[in-house]
Amino acid sequence: MNTPTTGRCTLVGAGPGDPELLTLKAVQAIASATVILVDDLVNDAVLEHASPSARIVHVGKRGGCKSTPQAFIDKLMITAVHEGEQVVRLKGGDPFIFGRGGEEVEHLRSAGIDVQVVNGITSGLAGMSSLGAPLTHREHAHGVVFVTGHAKPGDSGTDWVQLGHTARQAKLTLVIYMGVSSLAHIRAGLLQGLPAHTPVAIVQHISLPQQREALTTLSEVVSTVSREGLQSPSIIVVGDVVQGARAWATQPNASEKMA
Repeated sequence: MNTPTTGRCTLVGAGPGDPELLTLKAVQAIASATVILVDDLVNDAVLEHASPSARIVHVGKRGGCKSTPQAFIDKLMITAVHEGEQVVRLKGGDPFIFGRGGEEVEHLRSAGIDVQVVNGITSGLAGMSSLGAPLTHREHAHGVVFVTGHAKPGDSGTDWVQLGHTARQAKLTLVIYMGVSSLAHIRAGLLQGLPAHTPVAIVQHISLPQQREALTTLSEVVSTVSREGLQSPSIIVVGDVVQGARAWATQPNASEKMA
């Protein structure tokens, strides 16, 4: 008798966009997959590592756009594993940083499926690195807070006023994901605790040829995003580390902004 094939599932982070930022372990997982469930923000070039025989299923997950229901994605993964498939759930960035990886792991484990996770470079880190600036600095930032600007329905979301006070007192860099649509609200809250001249970077389409960015201050961030036409997917970084960006010194009145 033939022994039934045992399926498995791996959550793989595809990184911020540039396929050269994939880890070797991610490439190996993609190459060995028989079924790949792909999020919208994954660069198509990443799929060049997939086997020609692999079944690729696009399951859209993108803020502000029509998305594939999470319950449907969970069912697809569980069914495919039970059928003996080698499943890769391919996500932009890192699965465990605002990628719903934790939720998916819980569903898979509840179905008796062991899950592996391959980390990817998260956009908050890659975005600042592309500007030549760090997220931490002994003089400017003792830590980093990764926070979402998009609350799920029925959730009051982040207390931006409190976070602003905490960031100032503890010298923290704030890395805000999915915050463009609610930026006016975020800015108003943060200004209760942070100075108006606090540096801010906004980076869109991180690591891709069409990447765009703007450097500004907390008081001017809403008008800057509007003027520059920056949209999602973007990350917003708030804190003195933004001064380390290569282009910061060329900003109009940069020294006055920090006065």
